[in-house]
Amino acid sequence: MSSSDATNNAYEMHYTDVGKSDVEVVHRSVDKKQESVQAYAWDEEQDGELPEGSTELTKLGFFNRFAQRLNAETKGVDPVGEDERNADESILNAASMWFSANMVIAAYALGALGPLIYGLNFGTSVLVIVFFNILGLLPVAFFSVFGSQLGMRQMILSRFLVGNITARIFALINVVACVGWGVVNTVVSAQLLNMVNQNGNNCPLWAGCVIIVGCTVMVTFFGYNVIHAYEKWSWVPNFAVFLVIIARLKMSGNFELGPWTSGTTTAGGVLSFGSAVFGFATGWTTYAADYTVYMPKTINKFKVFFSVVAGLVFPLFFCMILGAASAMAAVNNPVWKEYYERNAMGGLTYAILVPDSLHGFGEFCCVLLAMSTVANNVPNMYTIALSVQAMWEPFAKVPRVVWTMAGNAATVGIAIPACYYFDAFMENFMNSIGYYLAIYSAIAITEHFAFRKGFEGYNVADWNRWDKLPLGIAGTSALIVGAFGVALGMDQTYWVGEIARRIGKFGGDIGFELGAGWAFLVFILLRPLEIKKFGR
Repeated sequence: MSSSDATNNAYEMHYTDVGKSDVEVVHRSVDKKQESVQAYAWDEEQDGELPEGSTELTKLGFFNRFAQRLNAETKGVDPVGEDERNADESILNAASMWFSANMVIAAYALGALGPLIYGLNFGTSVLVIVFFNILGLLPVAFFSVFGSQLGMRQMILSRFLVGNITARIFALINVVACVGWGVVNTVVSAQLLNMVNQNGNNCPLWAGCVIIVGCTVMVTFFGYNVIHAYEKWSWVPNFAVFLVIIARLKMSGNFELGPWTSGTTTAGGVLSFGSAVFGFATGWTTYAADYTVYMPKTINKFKVFFSVVAGLVFPLFFCMILGAASAMAAVNNPVWKEYYERNAMGGLTYAILVPDSLHGFGEFCCVLLAMSTVANNVPNMYTIALSVQAMWEPFAKVPRVVWTMAGNAATVGIAIPACYYFDAFMENFMNSIGYYLAIYSAIAITEHFAFRKGFEGYNVADWNRWDKLPLGIAGTSALIVGAFGVALGMDQTYWVGEIARRIGKFGGDIGFELGAGWAFLVFILLRPLEIKKFGR
Protein backbone atom coordinates (compact mmCIF):
# COMPACT_ATOMS: atom_id res chain seq x y z
CA MET A 1 0.00 0.00 0.00
CA SER A 2 1.36 3.45 -0.86
CA SER A 3 1.78 6.11 1.80
CA SER A 4 -1.00 8.22 0.23
CA ASP A 5 -3.42 5.23 0.28
CA ALA A 6 -2.61 4.55 3.92
CA THR A 7 -3.25 8.18 4.73
CA ASN A 8 -6.62 8.23 2.94
CA ASN A 9 -7.75 4.96 4.56
CA ALA A 10 -6.83 6.22 8.02
CA TYR A 11 -8.68 9.45 7.34
CA GLU A 12 -11.82 7.67 6.03
CA MET A 13 -11.89 5.24 8.96
CA HIS A 14 -11.63 8.10 11.40
CA TYR A 15 -14.26 10.19 9.61
CA THR A 16 -16.98 7.60 10.24
CA ASP A 17 -16.41 7.44 13.97
CA VAL A 18 -15.69 10.95 15.15
CA GLY A 19 -17.37 14.33 15.05
CA LYS A 20 -16.82 17.20 12.68
CA SER A 21 -14.38 19.08 14.93
CA ASP A 22 -12.19 15.99 15.30
CA VAL A 23 -12.18 15.49 11.54
CA GLU A 24 -10.89 19.01 11.10
CA VAL A 25 -8.06 18.27 13.55
CA VAL A 26 -7.18 15.10 11.67
CA HIS A 27 -7.34 16.89 8.33
CA ARG A 28 -4.74 19.36 9.49
CA SER A 29 -2.58 16.46 10.61
CA VAL A 30 -2.89 14.83 7.16
CA ASP A 31 -1.52 17.95 5.61
CA LYS A 32 1.52 17.72 7.84
CA LYS A 33 2.39 14.06 7.92
CA GLN A 34 0.90 10.59 7.79
CA GLU A 35 2.18 9.58 11.22
CA SER A 36 0.09 12.16 13.03
CA VAL A 37 -3.11 10.81 11.43
CA GLN A 38 -2.25 7.27 12.45
CA ALA A 39 -1.52 8.42 15.99
CA TYR A 40 -4.90 10.14 16.29
CA ALA A 41 -6.81 7.18 14.91
CA TRP A 42 -4.95 4.76 17.11
CA ASP A 43 -5.39 6.90 20.17
CA GLU A 44 -9.16 7.13 19.77
CA GLU A 45 -10.07 3.67 18.50
CA GLN A 46 -7.47 1.08 19.52
CA ASP A 47 -6.58 -0.69 22.72
CA GLY A 48 -3.35 -2.22 21.42
CA GLU A 49 0.17 -0.87 21.44
CA LEU A 50 1.20 2.22 19.50
CA PRO A 51 3.16 1.93 16.28
CA GLU A 52 6.86 1.57 17.03
CA GLY A 53 8.61 4.88 17.71
CA SER A 54 5.42 6.94 18.03
CA THR A 55 5.20 9.25 21.02
CA GLU A 56 2.97 11.98 19.59
CA LEU A 57 -0.28 10.64 21.03
CA THR A 58 -0.84 7.66 23.31
CA LYS A 59 -3.40 6.13 25.60
CA LEU A 60 -2.81 9.26 27.67
CA GLY A 61 -3.65 11.28 24.55
CA PHE A 62 -6.26 13.21 26.54
CA PHE A 63 -3.45 15.28 28.04
CA ASN A 64 -2.04 16.05 24.62
CA ARG A 65 -5.45 17.04 23.26
CA PHE A 66 -5.99 19.24 26.30
CA ALA A 67 -2.55 20.80 25.82
CA GLN A 68 -3.24 21.36 22.12
CA ARG A 69 -6.42 23.28 22.92
CA LEU A 70 -4.25 25.58 25.05
CA ASN A 71 -1.70 25.93 22.21
CA ALA A 72 0.89 24.08 24.29
CA GLU A 73 3.67 22.02 22.73
CA THR A 74 2.80 18.31 22.59
CA LYS A 75 5.88 16.94 20.86
CA GLY A 76 8.13 14.75 22.96
CA VAL A 77 11.52 13.26 22.19
CA ASP A 78 10.75 12.37 18.57
CA PRO A 79 13.15 14.21 16.24
CA VAL A 80 11.71 17.39 14.74
CA GLY A 81 11.44 16.96 10.97
CA GLU A 82 12.83 19.54 8.57
CA ASP A 83 9.28 20.43 7.50
CA GLU A 84 8.51 21.40 11.12
CA ARG A 85 11.65 23.44 11.64
CA ASN A 86 10.45 26.77 10.32
CA ALA A 87 8.78 28.25 13.38
CA ASP A 88 11.95 29.56 15.00
CA GLU A 89 14.24 31.43 12.65
CA SER A 90 15.32 34.06 15.17
CA ILE A 91 18.93 34.10 16.28
CA LEU A 92 17.74 36.37 19.07
CA ASN A 93 15.78 33.46 20.57
CA ALA A 94 18.92 31.37 20.85
CA ALA A 95 20.72 34.19 22.67
CA SER A 96 17.90 35.48 24.89
CA MET A 97 17.07 31.98 26.13
CA TRP A 98 20.34 31.76 28.03
CA PHE A 99 20.63 35.49 28.69
CA SER A 100 17.57 35.45 30.95
CA ALA A 101 18.28 32.01 32.43
CA ASN A 102 21.59 33.32 33.80
CA MET A 103 20.63 36.90 34.71
CA VAL A 104 19.42 35.53 38.04
CA ILE A 105 20.21 35.45 41.73
CA ALA A 106 21.82 31.99 41.41
CA ALA A 107 24.65 33.33 39.24
CA TYR A 108 24.97 36.39 41.47
CA ALA A 109 25.25 34.18 44.55
CA LEU A 110 27.91 31.99 42.96
CA GLY A 111 30.19 34.96 42.33
CA ALA A 112 30.25 35.70 46.07
CA LEU A 113 31.97 32.39 46.83
CA GLY A 114 35.34 33.68 45.64
CA PRO A 115 35.89 36.28 48.39
CA LEU A 116 33.67 34.85 51.14
CA ILE A 117 34.43 31.11 50.92
CA TYR A 118 37.76 30.80 49.10
CA GLY A 119 39.43 33.96 50.41
CA LEU A 120 40.21 35.48 47.00
CA ASN A 121 40.35 39.21 46.38
CA PHE A 122 38.17 40.91 43.81
CA GLY A 123 40.74 40.91 41.01
CA THR A 124 41.54 37.21 41.35
CA SER A 125 37.83 36.38 41.55
CA VAL A 126 37.17 38.27 38.30
CA LEU A 127 39.95 36.44 36.48
CA VAL A 128 38.60 33.08 37.65
CA ILE A 129 35.06 34.07 36.66
CA VAL A 130 36.11 35.07 33.15
CA PHE A 131 38.37 32.10 32.37
CA PHE A 132 36.27 29.26 33.81
CA ASN A 133 33.01 30.66 32.46
CA ILE A 134 34.43 30.68 28.94
CA LEU A 135 35.63 27.11 29.44
CA GLY A 136 32.19 26.05 30.64
CA LEU A 137 29.92 27.83 28.17
CA LEU A 138 31.62 26.70 24.95
CA PRO A 139 30.09 23.18 25.06
CA VAL A 140 26.63 24.73 25.56
CA ALA A 141 27.02 26.85 22.43
CA PHE A 142 28.52 23.93 20.52
CA PHE A 143 25.67 21.51 21.22
CA SER A 144 23.08 24.20 20.51
CA VAL A 145 24.18 23.96 16.88
CA PHE A 146 23.23 20.25 16.87
CA GLY A 147 19.60 21.10 17.62
CA SER A 148 19.22 23.21 14.50
CA GLN A 149 21.21 20.83 12.30
CA LEU A 150 19.68 17.51 13.36
CA GLY A 151 16.41 18.36 15.11
CA MET A 152 17.15 15.98 17.99
CA ARG A 153 16.79 16.68 21.69
CA GLN A 154 20.04 16.64 23.65
CA MET A 155 19.46 13.32 25.40
CA ILE A 156 18.38 11.66 22.13
CA LEU A 157 21.40 13.13 20.36
CA SER A 158 23.50 11.66 23.17
CA ARG A 159 22.68 8.15 21.96
CA PHE A 160 24.84 8.87 18.92
CA LEU A 161 27.56 10.66 20.90
CA VAL A 162 28.11 8.54 24.00
CA GLY A 163 26.31 5.31 23.09
CA ASN A 164 22.76 4.13 23.59
CA ILE A 165 23.24 2.66 27.06
CA THR A 166 25.47 5.48 28.31
CA ALA A 167 23.00 8.09 27.06
CA ARG A 168 20.28 6.59 29.23
CA ILE A 169 22.57 6.76 32.26
CA PHE A 170 23.23 10.42 31.50
CA ALA A 171 19.48 10.98 31.05
CA LEU A 172 18.89 9.61 34.56
CA ILE A 173 21.60 11.88 35.97
CA ASN A 174 20.02 14.76 34.07
CA VAL A 175 16.66 14.11 35.71
CA VAL A 176 18.30 14.24 39.15
CA ALA A 177 20.17 17.42 38.15
CA CYS A 178 17.02 19.14 36.88
CA VAL A 179 15.12 18.49 40.09
CA GLY A 180 18.15 19.21 42.28
CA TRP A 181 18.94 22.58 40.74
CA GLY A 182 15.26 23.44 40.80
CA VAL A 183 15.18 22.73 44.53
CA VAL A 184 18.35 24.72 45.31
CA ASN A 185 17.18 27.73 43.29
CA THR A 186 13.70 27.63 44.78
CA VAL A 187 15.00 27.44 48.36
CA VAL A 188 17.29 30.46 47.87
CA SER A 189 14.42 32.54 46.49
CA ALA A 190 11.99 31.38 49.17
CA GLN A 191 14.48 32.45 51.85
CA LEU A 192 14.79 35.89 50.25
CA LEU A 193 11.00 36.28 50.04
CA ASN A 194 10.76 35.24 53.69
CA MET A 195 13.02 38.13 54.71
CA VAL A 196 10.78 40.77 53.14
CA ASN A 197 8.43 42.64 55.53
CA GLN A 198 10.05 41.25 58.67
CA ASN A 199 8.00 43.56 60.89
CA GLY A 200 4.69 42.46 59.41
CA ASN A 201 3.17 39.44 57.74
CA ASN A 202 6.05 37.97 55.80
CA CYS A 203 5.93 35.14 53.29
CA PRO A 204 6.43 31.69 54.91
CA LEU A 205 9.16 29.54 53.43
CA TRP A 206 6.70 26.93 52.18
CA ALA A 207 4.60 29.60 50.48
CA GLY A 208 7.69 31.02 48.79
CA CYS A 209 8.45 27.59 47.32
CA VAL A 210 4.89 27.22 46.04
CA ILE A 211 4.98 30.68 44.44
CA ILE A 212 8.27 30.06 42.62
CA VAL A 213 7.31 26.61 41.36
CA GLY A 214 3.78 27.74 40.48
CA CYS A 215 5.15 30.47 38.24
CA THR A 216 7.54 27.95 36.68
CA VAL A 217 4.60 25.65 35.87
CA MET A 218 2.79 28.47 34.07
CA VAL A 219 5.68 28.81 31.62
CA THR A 220 6.95 25.25 31.22
CA PHE A 221 3.51 23.74 30.64
CA PHE A 222 3.19 25.46 27.26
CA GLY A 223 6.58 24.35 25.97
CA TYR A 224 9.09 25.62 23.45
CA ASN A 225 7.45 28.77 22.04
CA VAL A 226 6.18 30.20 25.32
CA ILE A 227 9.50 29.44 27.03
CA HIS A 228 11.39 31.41 24.39
CA ALA A 229 8.85 34.27 24.60
CA TYR A 230 9.21 34.41 28.38
CA GLU A 231 13.00 34.22 28.39
CA LYS A 232 13.23 36.98 25.78
CA TRP A 233 12.12 39.61 28.29
CA SER A 234 12.34 38.17 31.81
CA TRP A 235 15.89 39.51 32.22
CA VAL A 236 14.74 43.15 32.23
CA PRO A 237 13.55 43.51 35.89
CA ASN A 238 16.46 41.41 37.13
CA PHE A 239 18.98 43.59 35.34
CA ALA A 240 17.31 46.72 36.77
CA VAL A 241 17.63 45.36 40.32
CA PHE A 242 21.30 44.52 39.76
CA LEU A 243 21.87 48.14 38.64
CA VAL A 244 20.29 49.28 41.92
CA ILE A 245 22.68 46.98 43.83
CA ILE A 246 25.64 48.52 41.98
CA ALA A 247 24.46 51.99 42.98
CA ARG A 248 24.04 50.97 46.61
CA LEU A 249 27.50 49.37 46.72
CA LYS A 250 29.00 52.58 45.39
CA MET A 251 27.13 54.75 47.89
CA SER A 252 27.91 52.49 50.85
CA GLY A 253 31.67 52.86 50.44
CA ASN A 254 32.16 49.28 51.65
CA PHE A 255 33.65 47.90 48.46
CA GLU A 256 37.43 47.44 48.24
CA LEU A 257 39.55 45.44 45.82
CA GLY A 258 41.39 43.61 48.58
CA PRO A 259 45.07 42.62 48.67
CA TRP A 260 46.55 40.36 45.98
CA THR A 261 47.88 37.09 47.32
CA SER A 262 49.82 34.15 45.91
CA GLY A 263 51.08 30.74 46.94
CA THR A 264 49.55 27.32 47.29
CA THR A 265 46.60 28.51 49.39
CA THR A 266 45.55 30.97 46.71
CA ALA A 267 46.09 28.33 44.03
CA GLY A 268 43.80 25.95 45.87
CA GLY A 269 41.16 28.66 46.21
CA VAL A 270 41.40 29.50 42.50
CA LEU A 271 40.93 25.87 41.47
CA SER A 272 38.02 25.27 43.84
CA PHE A 273 36.23 28.51 42.91
CA GLY A 274 36.96 27.80 39.24
CA SER A 275 35.38 24.38 39.54
CA ALA A 276 32.18 25.91 40.93
CA VAL A 277 32.09 28.55 38.18
CA PHE A 278 32.73 25.97 35.46
CA GLY A 279 29.99 23.69 36.81
CA PHE A 280 27.44 26.50 36.73
CA ALA A 281 28.33 27.70 33.23
CA THR A 282 28.49 24.25 31.66
CA GLY A 283 25.40 23.10 33.54
CA TRP A 284 23.29 23.78 30.46
CA THR A 285 25.33 21.45 28.24
CA THR A 286 22.96 18.50 28.55
CA TYR A 287 20.01 20.83 27.79
CA ALA A 288 21.48 22.79 24.87
CA ALA A 289 19.97 21.19 21.76
CA ASP A 290 16.48 21.16 23.32
CA TYR A 291 16.12 24.89 22.67
CA THR A 292 17.19 25.06 19.02
CA VAL A 293 15.40 22.02 17.53
CA TYR A 294 12.77 24.14 15.81
CA MET A 295 15.33 26.25 13.99
CA PRO A 296 15.65 25.52 10.25
CA LYS A 297 18.55 23.35 9.18
CA THR A 298 19.61 26.07 6.71
CA ILE A 299 20.37 28.55 9.48
CA ASN A 300 24.03 29.52 9.71
CA LYS A 301 25.80 27.27 12.24
CA PHE A 302 28.28 29.97 13.24
CA LYS A 303 25.49 32.45 13.92
CA VAL A 304 23.80 29.95 16.25
CA PHE A 305 27.07 29.21 18.03
CA PHE A 306 28.13 32.80 18.59
CA SER A 307 24.64 34.00 19.47
CA VAL A 308 24.51 31.43 22.28
CA VAL A 309 28.03 32.45 23.37
CA ALA A 310 26.88 36.08 23.51
CA GLY A 311 23.73 35.13 25.39
CA LEU A 312 25.79 33.32 28.01
CA VAL A 313 28.86 35.53 28.35
CA PHE A 314 27.27 38.80 29.44
CA PRO A 315 24.92 37.58 32.21
CA LEU A 316 27.46 35.11 33.60
CA PHE A 317 30.24 37.69 33.71
CA PHE A 318 27.97 40.48 34.93
CA CYS A 319 26.13 38.59 37.68
CA MET A 320 29.14 36.72 39.05
CA ILE A 321 31.41 39.77 39.06
CA LEU A 322 28.69 41.77 40.82
CA GLY A 323 28.34 38.93 43.33
CA ALA A 324 32.09 39.05 43.98
CA ALA A 325 31.90 42.83 44.46
CA SER A 326 29.03 42.45 46.94
CA ALA A 327 31.04 39.81 48.80
CA MET A 328 34.05 42.11 49.04
CA ALA A 329 31.78 44.76 50.53
CA ALA A 330 30.52 42.21 53.07
CA VAL A 331 34.11 41.40 54.05
CA ASN A 332 34.50 45.05 55.07
CA ASN A 333 31.11 45.42 56.77
CA PRO A 334 30.48 43.18 59.83
CA VAL A 335 26.71 43.76 59.69
CA TRP A 336 26.49 42.67 56.06
CA LYS A 337 28.74 39.72 56.81
CA GLU A 338 26.40 38.65 59.60
CA TYR A 339 23.42 38.82 57.24
CA TYR A 340 25.32 36.57 54.82
CA GLU A 341 26.22 34.04 57.51
CA ARG A 342 22.57 33.84 58.62
CA ASN A 343 20.82 33.75 55.25
CA ALA A 344 23.54 33.33 52.60
CA MET A 345 23.26 35.52 49.50
CA GLY A 346 19.61 36.31 50.13
CA GLY A 347 20.61 37.83 53.46
CA LEU A 348 23.44 39.88 51.93
CA THR A 349 21.14 41.14 49.17
CA TYR A 350 18.60 42.19 51.77
CA ALA A 351 21.31 43.95 53.79
CA ILE A 352 22.44 45.92 50.73
CA LEU A 353 18.95 46.96 49.62
CA VAL A 354 16.76 47.37 52.71
CA PRO A 355 18.07 48.40 56.21
CA ASP A 356 19.72 51.83 56.25
CA SER A 357 19.17 51.84 52.51
CA LEU A 358 16.06 51.83 50.28
CA HIS A 359 13.61 50.32 52.80
CA GLY A 360 10.26 49.65 51.05
CA PHE A 361 11.64 50.03 47.54
CA GLY A 362 14.54 47.79 48.52
CA GLU A 363 12.09 45.10 49.64
CA PHE A 364 10.32 45.41 46.29
CA CYS A 365 13.67 44.86 44.58
CA CYS A 366 14.23 41.76 46.72
CA VAL A 367 10.91 40.33 45.55
CA LEU A 368 11.80 40.96 41.90
CA LEU A 369 15.19 39.31 42.35
CA ALA A 370 13.65 36.32 44.12
CA MET A 371 11.26 35.85 41.20
CA SER A 372 14.23 35.80 38.82
CA THR A 373 14.65 32.15 39.79
CA VAL A 374 11.71 31.28 37.56
CA ALA A 375 13.83 32.09 34.48
CA ASN A 376 16.52 29.74 35.79
CA ASN A 377 14.09 26.96 36.70
CA VAL A 378 12.23 26.99 33.39
CA PRO A 379 14.96 25.14 31.40
CA ASN A 380 15.26 22.59 34.21
CA MET A 381 11.55 21.81 34.27
CA TYR A 382 11.21 21.65 30.48
CA THR A 383 14.25 19.44 29.93
CA ILE A 384 13.36 17.06 32.76
CA ALA A 385 10.37 15.80 30.75
CA LEU A 386 12.53 15.11 27.70
CA SER A 387 15.19 13.40 29.83
CA VAL A 388 12.62 11.07 31.41
CA GLN A 389 11.22 10.19 28.00
CA ALA A 390 14.73 9.49 26.70
CA MET A 391 15.52 7.05 29.52
CA TRP A 392 13.14 4.26 28.55
CA GLU A 393 10.70 3.82 25.65
CA PRO A 394 7.58 3.22 27.83
CA PHE A 395 8.24 6.57 29.52
CA ALA A 396 8.10 8.23 26.11
CA LYS A 397 4.45 7.16 25.81
CA VAL A 398 3.58 9.53 28.65
CA PRO A 399 3.11 13.06 27.22
CA ARG A 400 5.67 15.76 27.85
CA VAL A 401 3.19 17.92 29.76
CA VAL A 402 2.64 15.15 32.31
CA TRP A 403 6.36 14.74 33.00
CA THR A 404 6.78 18.52 33.21
CA MET A 405 4.06 18.75 35.84
CA ALA A 406 5.56 15.78 37.71
CA GLY A 407 9.00 17.44 37.71
CA ASN A 408 7.56 20.64 39.17
CA ALA A 409 5.64 18.63 41.77
CA ALA A 410 8.82 16.80 42.81
CA THR A 411 10.68 20.10 43.03
CA VAL A 412 8.18 21.75 45.35
CA GLY A 413 7.82 18.52 47.37
CA ILE A 414 11.56 18.45 48.10
CA ALA A 415 12.10 22.21 48.31
CA ILE A 416 9.68 22.80 51.18
CA PRO A 417 11.35 20.42 53.70
CA ALA A 418 14.77 21.42 52.34
CA CYS A 419 14.08 25.03 53.41
CA TYR A 420 13.77 23.90 57.00
CA TYR A 421 16.13 20.97 57.34
CA PHE A 422 18.70 20.26 54.64
CA ASP A 423 19.26 23.25 52.34
CA ALA A 424 23.04 23.10 52.91
CA PHE A 425 23.11 19.42 51.96
CA MET A 426 21.20 20.09 48.73
CA GLU A 427 23.61 22.86 47.71
CA ASN A 428 26.67 20.68 48.38
CA PHE A 429 25.10 17.76 46.53
CA MET A 430 24.34 19.86 43.46
CA ASN A 431 27.86 21.28 43.39
CA SER A 432 29.04 17.68 43.05
CA ILE A 433 26.66 16.59 40.34
CA GLY A 434 28.16 19.16 37.99
CA TYR A 435 31.30 17.04 37.60
CA TYR A 436 29.56 14.62 35.26
CA LEU A 437 29.09 17.39 32.70
CA ALA A 438 32.83 17.57 32.10
CA ILE A 439 32.89 13.82 31.48
CA TYR A 440 29.91 14.08 29.15
CA SER A 441 31.51 16.88 27.13
CA ALA A 442 34.82 15.04 26.83
CA ILE A 443 33.15 11.90 25.46
CA ALA A 444 30.64 13.64 23.18
CA ILE A 445 33.07 16.09 21.58
CA THR A 446 35.57 13.29 20.97
CA GLU A 447 32.91 11.16 19.25
CA HIS A 448 31.78 14.03 17.03
CA PHE A 449 35.21 15.08 15.79
CA ALA A 450 37.17 11.83 15.89
CA PHE A 451 34.57 9.29 14.78
CA ARG A 452 31.49 11.04 13.30
CA LYS A 453 33.63 13.63 11.51
CA GLY A 454 30.88 16.20 11.19
CA PHE A 455 27.10 16.33 10.93
CA GLU A 456 27.05 14.04 7.90
CA GLY A 457 27.93 11.17 10.24
CA TYR A 458 24.47 11.12 11.84
CA ASN A 459 21.45 9.25 10.48
CA VAL A 460 18.55 10.79 12.40
CA ALA A 461 16.28 7.89 11.39
CA ASP A 462 18.34 5.62 13.68
CA TRP A 463 17.47 7.63 16.80
CA ASN A 464 15.49 4.77 18.38
CA ARG A 465 17.15 1.76 16.68
CA TRP A 466 19.02 -0.46 19.10
CA ASP A 467 20.54 -2.33 16.17
CA LYS A 468 21.95 0.84 14.61
CA LEU A 469 23.07 3.00 17.54
CA PRO A 470 26.45 2.57 19.27
CA LEU A 471 26.07 0.22 22.24
CA GLY A 472 27.93 2.48 24.63
CA ILE A 473 30.63 0.13 25.89
CA ALA A 474 33.32 2.75 25.33
CA GLY A 475 31.08 5.52 26.69
CA THR A 476 30.12 3.66 29.85
CA SER A 477 33.73 2.64 30.51
CA ALA A 478 34.84 6.26 30.06
CA LEU A 479 32.09 7.44 32.43
CA ILE A 480 33.15 4.98 35.16
CA VAL A 481 36.87 5.75 34.85
CA GLY A 482 36.13 9.47 34.69
CA ALA A 483 34.14 9.17 37.91
CA PHE A 484 37.21 7.72 39.65
CA GLY A 485 39.17 10.74 38.42
CA VAL A 486 36.54 13.02 39.90
CA ALA A 487 36.68 11.20 43.23
CA LEU A 488 40.46 11.68 43.43
CA GLY A 489 40.36 15.33 42.43
CA MET A 490 37.22 16.76 44.02
CA ASP A 491 37.29 19.02 47.06
CA GLN A 492 33.91 19.26 48.79
CA THR A 493 32.88 19.61 52.41
CA TYR A 494 31.94 15.92 52.60
CA TRP A 495 34.76 14.50 50.45
CA VAL A 496 38.31 15.54 49.60
CA GLY A 497 40.13 13.38 47.07
CA GLU A 498 43.67 12.12 47.59
CA ILE A 499 45.06 14.35 44.83
CA ALA A 500 42.97 17.39 45.81
CA ARG A 501 44.21 17.41 49.41
CA ARG A 502 47.79 17.72 48.22
CA ILE A 503 47.09 21.09 46.55
CA GLY A 504 47.68 23.96 48.91
CA LYS A 505 47.06 24.29 52.61
CA PHE A 506 43.31 23.80 52.25
CA GLY A 507 43.31 21.65 49.13
CA GLY A 508 42.13 22.49 45.63
CA ASP A 509 39.40 21.06 43.40
CA ILE A 510 40.58 19.53 40.12
CA GLY A 511 37.76 16.98 39.90
CA PHE A 512 36.33 18.10 36.57
CA GLU A 513 39.78 18.32 34.96
CA LEU A 514 40.70 14.78 36.02
CA GLY A 515 37.28 13.41 35.18
CA ALA A 516 37.28 14.87 31.66
CA GLY A 517 40.90 13.89 30.99
CA TRP A 518 40.55 10.29 32.10
CA ALA A 519 37.24 9.89 30.28
CA PHE A 520 38.79 11.18 27.07
CA LEU A 521 41.72 8.76 27.26
CA VAL A 522 39.54 5.72 27.90
CA PHE A 523 37.03 6.65 25.20
CA ILE A 524 39.60 7.39 22.49
CA LEU A 525 41.22 3.98 23.16
CA LEU A 526 38.08 1.83 23.43
CA ARG A 527 35.82 3.41 20.83
CA PRO A 528 37.79 2.11 17.81
CA LEU A 529 37.63 -1.40 19.32
CA GLU A 530 33.89 -1.08 19.80
CA ILE A 531 33.43 0.04 16.19
CA LYS A 532 35.62 -2.82 14.92
CA LYS A 533 33.73 -5.42 16.97
CA PHE A 534 30.13 -4.23 16.43
CA GLY A 535 30.43 -1.98 13.39
CA ARG A 536 28.62 0.91 15.03
